[in-house]
Amino acid sequence: MFSHVMVGVNDLEMSKRFYDALLGTLGIAPGLANKNRYFYRSAGGTFAISTPINGEPACHGNGSTIGFTAQSPEQADAWHAAGVAHGGTTCEAPPGFREGPGGQLYLAYLRDPDGNKLCVLHRPAK
Repeated sequence: MFSHVMVGVNDLEMSKRFYDALLGTLGIAPGLANKNRYFYRSAGGTFAISTPINGEPACHGNGSTIGFTAQSPEQADAWHAAGVAHGGTTCEAPPGFREGPGGQLYLAYLRDPDGNKLCVLHRPAK
């Protein structure tokens, strides 16, 4: 459905360090530079960070969440720990299992250094 997701950031290099560490736990290579942007590519799509092209400060979307897929609860925990260690802040409940309409999910939530809300999700095998 999606070709890519891009979020605005205010400190491009600091955000690159954050996302390199965060997405690295999911097996995604460090961001590739393209002018004032970095692109993270996987078989599932592209995620990008960019300073706003209009010169205004970046801000997060209230009510927005960007979700990533983890292969295990341990990978989700590593994702969360890497995010906190690189300037992110935990939000919502601590990482763990939650019951959803479709069954049990393992979720972890963070806000990146610019306030963008991020989630990693693992769906255990039934």
